[in-house]
Amino acid sequence: MAISPNQGATGGGDTVTITGTNLANATAVHFGEELATITGNTPTSVTVTSPSGSGAVDTTVTTSAGTSAPLSFFYLKSPVVTSVEPASGAVAGGDTITIMGSGLSGATSVDFGGTPVAPTVVSDSEITVVTPATAAGDVVLTVSTPGGLFDNLVFGFVDPPTAASFTPLLGPAAGDQMVDIVGTDLATASGVSTVTSVTFGVTPATFFYALNSTRLAVLTPAQATGAVTISLTTTGGSTTVPGAYVYV
Repeated sequence: MAISPNQGATGGGDTVTITGTNLANATAVHFGEELATITGNTPTSVTVTSPSGSGAVDTTVTTSAGTSAPLSFFYLKSPVVTSVEPASGAVAGGDTITIMGSGLSGATSVDFGGTPVAPTVVSDSEITVVTPATAAGDVVLTVSTPGGLFDNLVFGFVDPPTAASFTPLLGPAAGDQMVDIVGTDLATASGVSTVTSVTFGVTPATFFYALNSTRLAVLTPAQATGAVTISLTTTGGSTTVPGAYVYV
């Protein structure tokens, strides 16, 4: 005899099929001491809805001829997600994101607002997935495993950024001047910053924060005197701010 699948959620509700011989007129299927609901039965198979349970249990089929030898069935805990990095990506898709948590080893799907993608399982606490192409906006991110679903997540898809202007136009060579950059798509629809780097010439800024989707605050790094361009990168793409910032 065989059982498929041989694992499921602790809350039950999974469709499980047991195959073998002489299974006609099954009167009971037990998962440990719990009785499953029989939904289909032929001489070679019994299909049931699994009851709730935990750990590893013996599964048996009872007919008028007796009770079968046990088959192992494993109850898996529901997945828990603790972080998604990054929390946003380009509308074109193709970004690799890392999902951390627990109970992820059997992950079968990561759904982005109705678009399912097969993940790569790294360990029980980590999976990676490549984002699909999706219209700009926030979507519900759902992780599916044999143990259940985790859908208390939001992922933002963003267009490539634009930058229109910045103030002030100059600052000290020692740095530490706060610069306000105006543009678009600097944060997700829910207000989460999408900016991953800002450079003045070739020198990266060490502090920057998107106030909203159209404004970015940046603390200038130290730099030799002269004019430099400001470039910024978000999870949606990269752009250069028009004009030049002057170190004096």
